[in-house]
Amino acid sequence: MSDLVRVEPVALLPTQAGCAVFLGDGQKAIVFYIDPAVGASINTSMAGQTPPRPLTHDLFLLALETFGAKVARIVIVRVENDIYYARLILEAENEIMERKIVELDARPSDCLALSVRCGAPVFVVRELWESLQDMSAVLEEMREKGLGFGDPEHG
Repeated sequence: MSDLVRVEPVALLPTQAGCAVFLGDGQKAIVFYIDPAVGASINTSMAGQTPPRPLTHDLFLLALETFGAKVARIVIVRVENDIYYARLILEAENEIMERKIVELDARPSDCLALSVRCGAPVFVVRELWESLQDMSAVLEEMREKGLGFGDPEHG
């Protein structure tokens, strides 16, 4: 998988239009914007909170588990007109079929909401990663203001 860069969510910050998600590999960070509801879902899971009833992403993971499937990995594959595209890779194995791998088109925000719940790794295609602007300075500036779950003092 040398053509992929493993990343993790390092900050989730509220904006006027939704949420800014910063993904990083320890040396560089990128940012994209997501719907506030999915941002809240990610934030809830990152904070270790369990809602009283399953949210949509929880329900999806429960359904996968019931059928002997799991999220294997997420790959952010391209960006067009500031819209990011991802592939959700599922693995299934149960009593009625051999091991099967399925790749689905998915929004990166939904993929992240699943990843933070089940621990599946997140990758960015290396060529795309290298073409994206490093937003580490912007992230650091926001952290100095005490924003985001990536801030060590604010969890």
